[in-house]
Amino acid sequence: MTPTGTTQRLILRPLELEDAEQIQKYFAHWKVVRYLLNHVPWPYPTDGALVYLRDVALPQDQRGEAWHWTIRLRTDPEQLIGAISLMKGVDDNRGFWLGLPWQGQGLMSEACIWVNDFWFETLGFPVLRVPKASVNIASSRISRKQGTRLVGTNEKDYVCGPLPGEQWEITAEEWETWKAQNLPHP
Repeated sequence: MTPTGTTQRLILRPLELEDAEQIQKYFAHWKVVRYLLNHVPWPYPTDGALVYLRDVALPQDQRGEAWHWTIRLRTDPEQLIGAISLMKGVDDNRGFWLGLPWQGQGLMSEACIWVNDFWFETLGFPVLRVPKASVNIASSRISRKQGTRLVGTNEKDYVCGPLPGEQWEITAEEWETWKAQNLPHP
């Protein structure tokens, strides 16, 4: 079962079918989806969030294949501002998106720290691999700042079309070292 998480500014609440309306409102924007893999339909259908939750995300959670959270500000817990997910697999273990009004405030970096901890400490996985489009500088910056290494490049089809891609990776040991050097100790 996917637990609720909290950080200094955020609540990470497990996805629910009732989140579809808010996801639809903030996800269905070109600047949000353009660097996601092309399995995201574009133009985004008016029922895209509902279909994704009902047919993909929630069944993955139930099968123990993935863990999906909405991201909410602690100051406004009913307002969904984005989502973050962890997925079992070889090369794609974390994905996220953040609504345009909340980008550039360090919120996704904060969410990533919590989910990385969950991946390594709670689930016990030895390595986290995160693919991304090479031109997605903001996403690459999060990985770089959090000790993740660029380990390869490739070509992938994104919503915006074919682009060079990158594969980032961090081990459980590297994550613990990064945390010890970069986060305040309780």
